[in-house]
Amino acid sequence: MNSPRKIRHTLAMLVIGLVTASQAGMALSADMPKRKAGLWEINMHMEGVPNMGAMQQCIDQNTDNLMQQQAKKGKTDCSVMDVKPSGNRVAVHSVCQIEGSTATTDGVFEGAFDSSYKGTMKTRYSPPMHGMSESNMTQEARWLGPCKPGQKPGDVIMPNMGTVNVNEMMKDPKMQEMMKRQQQR
Repeated sequence: MNSPRKIRHTLAMLVIGLVTASQAGMALSADMPKRKAGLWEINMHMEGVPNMGAMQQCIDQNTDNLMQQQAKKGKTDCSVMDVKPSGNRVAVHSVCQIEGSTATTDGVFEGAFDSSYKGTMKTRYSPPMHGMSESNMTQEARWLGPCKPGQKPGDVIMPNMGTVNVNEMMKDPKMQEMMKRQQQR
């Protein structure tokens, strides 16, 4: 098993990478319906990045609130944030500044957000960011049922990496400073 420090570092890099690469998705989360409390399985795949497998996250109302608070902080770097809900579908178009690049994102999320949903996002970077001119990300999430005994809200179980509590990590001053520095680049 990997050390807790390595797990925290890897999860932090994953969170920062996802926030940077899909700021529109984070901002979108502030406008999406709340997820049902319990255990969720989440599969994310970014084109060109090895798939790490399905994550599981134990959530409650406070977990979604914390994620929405983080999402609202990211909106300040976006000149366009167009979110259009329609039934079980939410479309998003955004133009955001990330690390000196203009990131234009178009995405669609659909499903019954209290039990399962799927999303796709395509982001174009001008000029390219870290040599990348475009990224494509898909996400599938489904509710599995109540959290397992011993789990607490915010626990994220990652394949081959163990469990990290994202609620505690997001409140950690070191993590907040690292994310702040990343957004300032």
